[in-house]
Amino acid sequence: MPHNSQVNSTNWGSFSFLFGPVMAFVGIGVLVLFLRWGWSRGHSLVATPVRPGAMDDYGVLVAVSTPANLIEGEVLKQTLINQGVRATLALTNDGPRVMVWPEDADSARTILRSWRG
Repeated sequence: MPHNSQVNSTNWGSFSFLFGPVMAFVGIGVLVLFLRWGWSRGHSLVATPVRPGAMDDYGVLVAVSTPANLIEGEVLKQTLINQGVRATLALTNDGPRVMVWPEDADSARTILRSWRG
């Protein structure tokens, strides 16, 4: 009957003495890469808070509505989107604005007028 140590031993060859140090270096290397990525600037996975901008910071978009708050603005934006008008809600220095492309401005105003009653 063989001894217990002979049954469980594995023959890794002459390089088995390198396994421990190589795995330690690989583990440290992975940690170094992870920490370099985690502490680097400008690559955050967390979104930066929205900053209000001036009306002319939005390029060619035209404001078609001035909602009282962001909730009302989101409702108005979704109303326009459901009618096929490309719209966005922008937080400006003067409060929230529902903005559309210039070619959609007249139809957006008509839709919002009829929606408000």
